[in-house]
Amino acid sequence: MLNSPRIVKRARYGFARVIQAGNPKIGAACLVVLALLVAWPLVTQAAPPEDFPRFHLRGHEKEMTTLRELFWLHYPGAGPKATLWDLWLPDVSLWPATSRCGAMRHEWSDTLAGRILDPEGYVATHQHQSIAHQLGWPFPFWNQGRRGCGWHFSFNNTAPAGWRPNDLSKPAGWTVEGGCERGIVEEGWRIDITNAQAALTAPPWKCDTFEVPFLQVRWETAGLGRCEPSLEWTTPSATNFSAARRVYFDPPNTGRVVYTMVPMYHHPLWTGEVAQLRLRLGNEASGHLTLQALFSQYDTRHNINGQDFVHGCAEYFWWTRDLNFLRANIQRARTALRYVMTEHHALERGVVYTTWVGHDGRSGLKRAANGQKDILTGGGIGNNYWDLLPFGNLDAYATVLYYAAVRTMAELEAEILAHPEWEIPAGPLALDPAMLDRHAAEVKAEGNKLFWNPGTGRFVACLDSEGNAHDYGFTFLNCEAVYYDFATPEHASEILRWLNGDRSVSGDTAQGADIYHWRFGPRATTKRNLDWYFWAWNNPEAIPWGGQVQDGGAVLGFSYHDLMARLKVLGPDNAWKRLQVVLAWFDEVQAAGGYRKYYDGKREGSLQGAGTPGGLGLDAEFFESALVPQVMLYGFLGFEPRGDGFKLDPHLPADWPELVIDQIRFHDLTLRIRAGRDHLEIQKAGECAEPLFLRLPPGEHQTMLVGSDGAVTPVKFAQRADGALRIDWGAAAGLRFERAR
Repeated sequence: MLNSPRIVKRARYGFARVIQAGNPKIGAACLVVLALLVAWPLVTQAAPPEDFPRFHLRGHEKEMTTLRELFWLHYPGAGPKATLWDLWLPDVSLWPATSRCGAMRHEWSDTLAGRILDPEGYVATHQHQSIAHQLGWPFPFWNQGRRGCGWHFSFNNTAPAGWRPNDLSKPAGWTVEGGCERGIVEEGWRIDITNAQAALTAPPWKCDTFEVPFLQVRWETAGLGRCEPSLEWTTPSATNFSAARRVYFDPPNTGRVVYTMVPMYHHPLWTGEVAQLRLRLGNEASGHLTLQALFSQYDTRHNINGQDFVHGCAEYFWWTRDLNFLRANIQRARTALRYVMTEHHALERGVVYTTWVGHDGRSGLKRAANGQKDILTGGGIGNNYWDLLPFGNLDAYATVLYYAAVRTMAELEAEILAHPEWEIPAGPLALDPAMLDRHAAEVKAEGNKLFWNPGTGRFVACLDSEGNAHDYGFTFLNCEAVYYDFATPEHASEILRWLNGDRSVSGDTAQGADIYHWRFGPRATTKRNLDWYFWAWNNPEAIPWGGQVQDGGAVLGFSYHDLMARLKVLGPDNAWKRLQVVLAWFDEVQAAGGYRKYYDGKREGSLQGAGTPGGLGLDAEFFESALVPQVMLYGFLGFEPRGDGFKLDPHLPADWPELVIDQIRFHDLTLRIRAGRDHLEIQKAGECAEPLFLRLPPGEHQTMLVGSDGAVTPVKFAQRADGALRIDWGAAAGLRFERAR
């Protein structure tokens, strides 16, 4: 299984609310998950240690102290998690030059190198154990639906209660050919295999292939010689087992229980209703079999994992210059991106087109004209962080992240070509950076055309398989579209006019100032959503507006993308004003004793996570809260790491004389960077064995080396074709750049 102490479930929908909404099975599952969460500080922590980065801003010392405390509160939880956090947490955790820096680098290197890629190139989600798809999200699972099937003869080392059926199965009704039953043991149903070509036939069980894209066999074998196992099936009209309706898969051959997932949906005859299943061993010799379980699986894979993995690998390399890591993992990153290009038709169509079963963008909930609900089990399966929402088919969110991943890979491939001394493997998987740049432009053009809603002036979530667009005012989607430069300048301007309250969208539940009702960031959505969810979330009206993060609630971490979008479109003064609101809110939170005491029922707002349901994602499993302070480094300072250097492009608000950030761990150096209106100063500790290439804002600069005694010496550095300066530090303690007048 893919569980570890670092892998936890973000149970963003609360068990009490789900039970209230009429879904006790899911509610029980949530309770179990919440018990599995990594311990998390829910009260104000001790002051940050001396080696933790500081933001120095003359005249705003109090705000900077608050921001540092916010960063420190969430930094300890910002190490590797499940794959979707590869998009955010490397940017947070790899740069602080703390005593944890070395350990954090090792954790990221080991985690990224250990990400599972299946034979086709899909990157596993790496969430906690479940009986859902082993490389996907831990729900939904077969007994949450109506037309799946399953037999569990043992729960040994399997998912906990709530994430599986309550009762074990019995062998009654099964037929064994070529073997003798030895009863149920702790590991499962034990069978002695006496003959070649043995088979186990399950009792008749009607199921629908729409809800059974995969079958999973949990089993162990010993002996049996060469095996070619397979699953066969009958239908109501084809009542005999036949080689025409057969899917082969690998035998265990490990001496332990193996979880084998069989993609039945690949077979063209796997359609309609199935009447009965048979497990053929295809064995040559006698031996033993222990069958722990045979059950159906929904396709719970996520179509953003490859994009997130590419980002995580690139950011890790750019911050550390770990050439051994890049050499060992570049082909894996290329494979992950090529998988999205082909499996999700992104190279062909210019957008992510997801055709997995149950991921067609349609809701699992349908309402008749009289308000009666039809629950479409198997429909509306989620694709990303927002796991209750059925993004899919022509998927805008996955496309935005794909666009970002293509641009990231283009920069990485260009660096590899520029540095043959790195000896990074090429071969048939290598991607031409010029081709990737052209393709990114095509994705941006097609995505802005396809997903833009001119009536609301924002991007929709997706176009489902019936051509319907879904637009509930997804602020996270639109802010990220601006942040990753996916939105055209015109569309970015419209998005910020909406968020800033300069225009209103007719029909929205939240308009103007109410979009920022929760103060620390925008509501996740601005329009009430009662109809667009995966099927098991079928009573959303039982929860008030703002009581769920997906429906008028908010997540602190994504305030970062809001701030960065404002900085890009509305300028640094606007972004700073918004950040000050966030910091004033956090000061109040700290004064009250932390998030849990602040939102204890005495004021509006309820927290999601750590055992409680609610609409605000701040602590517990919301590790991305650590993103917010990064606006200082990546936004106002404009720092961008690369494998051979970094870029600086400061954007300072009008009342900031200068910004200083210290304890920046970059490659083998620790940096302190001072940015003012007409000067930049970089101080370093540590030695740099290689030349460093520095990219500065456009314009002429006077360049000086700064000695350990503060003395400055004018110097002229060679300039590369792309404008980057080749920095040879020598014995200097730092650099100073002054804009030529």
